[in-house]
Amino acid sequence: MTSRGQIVLTVRSEQETALLAQRIAELVKPGTVLALDGDLGAGKTTFSQKFAKAIGVTDVVNSPTFTIIKEYEGASMPFYHMDVYRLSLEEADELGLDDYFFGSGVTIVEWASLIEELLPPERLEMYIAHEGSGGRVFRINGIGEPYASWCEALNEMGAGNNDDRA
Repeated sequence: MTSRGQIVLTVRSEQETALLAQRIAELVKPGTVLALDGDLGAGKTTFSQKFAKAIGVTDVVNSPTFTIIKEYEGASMPFYHMDVYRLSLEEADELGLDDYFFGSGVTIVEWASLIEELLPPERLEMYIAHEGSGGRVFRINGIGEPYASWCEALNEMGAGNNDDRA
């Protein structure tokens, strides 16, 4: 089911994940925030790696689980990769995340729902779940503009596969 502001799709390979990441990368601008959540091992870091490559990051991108925030240079803007799984809301608040969220780069926050109160009111939320045949289901919700219209754009680019499981 696809509607304005929301898209649900299934990816069945890393190549399809890379294609989705590329299509989202074509839409981003400085200050973009992608809020990732999902099952343990569902592919949040894999998506982040594919996205980083799509925006021109040449460094190896790995999980920032223990460092919390990693900064990379992309071709046209910085990439900020966060993993807030081990943080309390108070600890996250002390990090000054607004400097990243409203800065000159694009930010991906893994386990974003743990700090929802600190996230910008406008963002692209992505929930990744295991799918029975080894694929992944991405539930993408665009909150505010331009993110709501991005879901329409992703569907028009063919990223959506009209998966009716919502």
